[in-house]
Amino acid sequence: MEKAFADIIKKIGEDPTRDGLLDTPARAAKAFEFLTEGYRRSVKDVVNNALFDSDCNEMVVVSDIELYSLCEHHLLPFIGKCHVAYIPSGKVLGLSKVARIVDLYARRLQIQEGLTTQIAKTIMDVTGSEGVGVIIEARHMCMMMRGVEKQNSIMRTSAMLGVFKDNNATRTEFLSLINRPA
Repeated sequence: MEKAFADIIKKIGEDPTRDGLLDTPARAAKAFEFLTEGYRRSVKDVVNNALFDSDCNEMVVVSDIELYSLCEHHLLPFIGKCHVAYIPSGKVLGLSKVARIVDLYARRLQIQEGLTTQIAKTIMDVTGSEGVGVIIEARHMCMMMRGVEKQNSIMRTSAMLGVFKDNNATRTEFLSLINRPA
């Protein structure tokens, strides 16, 4: 990967042996490895048995989870926040594991629509809950730095499964909880 970054630097007309760029291919390769670590991790590793018996059958919401991902079309970042809710059915997931599942999929080349669905399906599969709702709000550098260059646009996507899809009151409660000031 280091060689590929050195080649890119040459292709844009820069000198990779210039003082400020000497270590850039190695740094860029290391950064790209980190930004795509989701390919080298599994749901099982991330959850790590942090699924606990619980009598809770009310909505659990984790909101404003920061996310950083790379657009699969341009390899440019999209940055935003993710809101996750689920209704347990005998098991609750360790709190940090919700954020770790978001990161697992965000650290892959993605489109936001797919990321939203992957998170929802995984939480549903792992918890066996009655339903899951996921909303992502993000700004896309591929739209801000190039192309139409729109600085203030935000893309919002949602995935509603189970009772979040079938029951309007459940969906409305989720939406009201994430739209409240903390």
